[in-house]
Amino acid sequence: MHVSKQISEEWMRERANKLKEDVRGLFIMASNDILERMNLVDTIQHLGIDHLFQEEIDSALKDIHENDFASSKLHEVALRFRLLREHGFWVSPDVFNKFKGDHGTFNKELSLADDPRGLLSLYNAAHLFIHGEPELEEAISFARHHLESMNRHNILKAPLADQVRRALHLPLPRTHKRVEMVSYMFEYGREDGHNPVILELATLDFNLLQRVHLKELKEISRWWKDVSGYMGLNHIRDRVIECYTWSYAVYHEEEFSFARMLFAKIVVIIALLDDTYDVHGYTSIQECRMLNAAIQGWDDSAVLLVPEYLRKFYEFILSCFREFEDQVPSNQKYLIAFSKTELQRLSSYYLEGAEWSHRKHMPSFSEQVALATMTTGTRPLAAGLMVGMSESMTTKQAYEWAVNSTDAIISCGKTGRFMNDIAGFKLGSQNKADMPCSVESYINEHKVTADVAIAKINELVEDEWKTTNQARIDHRDVLPVVQRLINITMAIPLYYSDGIDGFTFGEGIQEVLEKLYVKPIPL
Repeated sequence: MHVSKQISEEWMRERANKLKEDVRGLFIMASNDILERMNLVDTIQHLGIDHLFQEEIDSALKDIHENDFASSKLHEVALRFRLLREHGFWVSPDVFNKFKGDHGTFNKELSLADDPRGLLSLYNAAHLFIHGEPELEEAISFARHHLESMNRHNILKAPLADQVRRALHLPLPRTHKRVEMVSYMFEYGREDGHNPVILELATLDFNLLQRVHLKELKEISRWWKDVSGYMGLNHIRDRVIECYTWSYAVYHEEEFSFARMLFAKIVVIIALLDDTYDVHGYTSIQECRMLNAAIQGWDDSAVLLVPEYLRKFYEFILSCFREFEDQVPSNQKYLIAFSKTELQRLSSYYLEGAEWSHRKHMPSFSEQVALATMTTGTRPLAAGLMVGMSESMTTKQAYEWAVNSTDAIISCGKTGRFMNDIAGFKLGSQNKADMPCSVESYINEHKVTADVAIAKINELVEDEWKTTNQARIDHRDVLPVVQRLINITMAIPLYYSDGIDGFTFGEGIQEVLEKLYVKPIPL
């Protein structure tokens, strides 16, 4: 049957609650079988219902990590490696040595080249590499070579063929979880040994959450219509749905509705500030300086410093943060203050970029990367994403990580900046008001072709993924917050892969957004 108005939300929730208990029973039944528990955790995560079974998953992963696992199957060894590293557990890449020959390279004689499921698992697992793990880079090359060959010769059958194609485009540890989940939802039912109870629960959970998300989208769209009309700025772009989708990537769960809406509004503010400095930095640098001075003052009286046509925009920023402060409990007001401080810093970085554009400064590549990374807004986003989360997550240690971190937050900024720059350069969408992008700076400094520059920057993107992966292991004590930040990094390729800029030109991701927010999955 198809989800329709005839199926009440009450019935869906009651049915989902019944199925949750059935799935909890599966964890109990699998309690003495490590492999079965691994497969159960993987399936539940892939279908996007891990938020319903966090305690069971945490317990299972702890046992999986602490117990020996002597499998000789590549898929099983790789699955364990991926599950544990995704959750911050250290696993040595030496677990793959048993699949290598005398020369330390992956052994074709072990029939690995004829094991597409094992190769896919290896390929995905190896993308959780950190710095100093060349053996995992070799694993990626080995697996990719054979998977591409299978893909080219149409050897594989659905749904595995579709999963291989997606992974070759974007490996599992780098995918927007909800986007991947929608694809997998239609494939899981065709897999041998699939569990119809898990599939039905995942479908119900997605459709119930979709109703929540669509309601929020309508609410934030109305809010945007009101505030954009009030500000009356010609240069701003209507990107509220894309801004909400960044927030949706961070947390999709129903209980984070307030956090999701507040975070989406912070993304809107950052996007508006970025647009304003981009458009006026080239022709009206004095107006940019005046706007930044007012933002540093952060007071209603400072509105007089702002050019008249930007005053409502300035008032809007202040009123948003007042509203945020009124909405959060007293023990989270410091997070709003932190977000405000980071937004002030961001404004200063935007002004510095505008000053470069104004005086036609061509920065060195390292100069450009340093400033451009800070203008991605990941610092205020790291502050903002903790607002509305539970006290058990927003600990003193989590706050200190967000304030002082030089790993995942910076890597998120660099990954976003590099991928955005490559997309913008390929599209020719840089406007003269923008400061030089990293591609242009690299070409100018090293006197190389665009292809060479893009290849080098793609290598740097790989380095940032390694740093991101390392952060999970280094910060297990604040992993819930670190994972939410990494969710932003994992959403970046949705907007900026294949030389597209889906954030600026939202048509490129229109179909994806419809699947996430509008089209329910048939039961």
